[in-house]
Amino acid sequence: MSQPPAKDEMGQEVKTIRSVESAATARTELPAPEKQDLVPAPARTNLPALPPNSKAMSVRRRWLRVALALAVLVGGAGAAFYWWQHSQSQLPPGIAWGNGRIEADEIDIDTKFAGRIAEMLADEGDMVKAGQIVARMDTQDLAVSLKKAEAQVQLAQRAIDEATANVAQQTSQVLLAKQQMDRATSLAQEGYQTKEVLDQRQQQLDGANAALRAAQARVIQSQHALEASTHDVELYRVNIAYNTLVAPRDGRIQYRIANIGEVLPAGGKVFAMLDISYVYMDAYLPTEAAGKLKIGADARIVLDAYPNVAIPAKVSFIATQAQFTPKAVETKSERDKLMFRIRVRIDPERLRARADAVRSGLPGVAYLRLDPAVAWPPQLQGNAAR
Repeated sequence: MSQPPAKDEMGQEVKTIRSVESAATARTELPAPEKQDLVPAPARTNLPALPPNSKAMSVRRRWLRVALALAVLVGGAGAAFYWWQHSQSQLPPGIAWGNGRIEADEIDIDTKFAGRIAEMLADEGDMVKAGQIVARMDTQDLAVSLKKAEAQVQLAQRAIDEATANVAQQTSQVLLAKQQMDRATSLAQEGYQTKEVLDQRQQQLDGANAALRAAQARVIQSQHALEASTHDVELYRVNIAYNTLVAPRDGRIQYRIANIGEVLPAGGKVFAMLDISYVYMDAYLPTEAAGKLKIGADARIVLDAYPNVAIPAKVSFIATQAQFTPKAVETKSERDKLMFRIRVRIDPERLRARADAVRSGLPGVAYLRLDPAVAWPPQLQGNAAR
């Protein structure tokens, strides 16, 4: 026989708790079909299984290559910094240094007169010699004016010839008048000639002398006209020559600013070239180092592109007034401190022998010897003769 349920005071509460637990269990446990729907889609596919660890190995290899490349870059940068710091630490106390850029004087090749470009004989990157023709302007109008001036020269020359012949003629008239005057004077003294005839002969002589002086003046006038015409010819020839553009010095054409057929005003730029005979680097030194430096002091330039080559140079300029360093130049001191601009120039004879290697804008370091008694370290004198 089954016993009746206990009816105590907790009975009602026990049933309530069990009913709540049963409802919670029913809500948390999903049916089998719903559980299968929660499985991700790739798990239900029947694709062939990949070899074990193939994807992981591929990712590992990719990361290994990236890590190796980063290690090489970091190692190279560290080695370069170590070399730079090591080389700087070996400088003796009597040598200062400053960063800068190698520069060359820029020369503009432009027109003196307004005109049209007729011919271009050079292009960007060409090496040119002093006096080499690089362009020609249209000079047809000047050529016509030159011919006119040459014709005037010929006309003036003929005028001189005519005036000279007139002088010769008047000289003959003067000689005849003088002879007639002499005879009349002699006859008048003997009483065979009248006073009236003597006066006529005197007037003829005076008139011949005046005509001779006029003829001589016309010769001088014709000579002056000839000189003026000759100067006009020279002027037109000079203007034509100025319309033939030439390179003023040895150098490299850096920019071609105009082209054939363009009409330029007076002073219009056609080319910009670099003067390879004046190559320098501007560096900035603090007061302590700049105060010890002198014009003509020995220097060395080491370019970043050629770190093993020390180029000999001389100090050609020291600023007399301190200034702020420009943004394009890095210095080891703080930027808010005033520095002195120093210019070191490379020997022009050395540059002529290496004209093809001259490049403007290359960064580098300028080393300056403050004390002439201090010897250059090995890294700054071993390649100085190159």
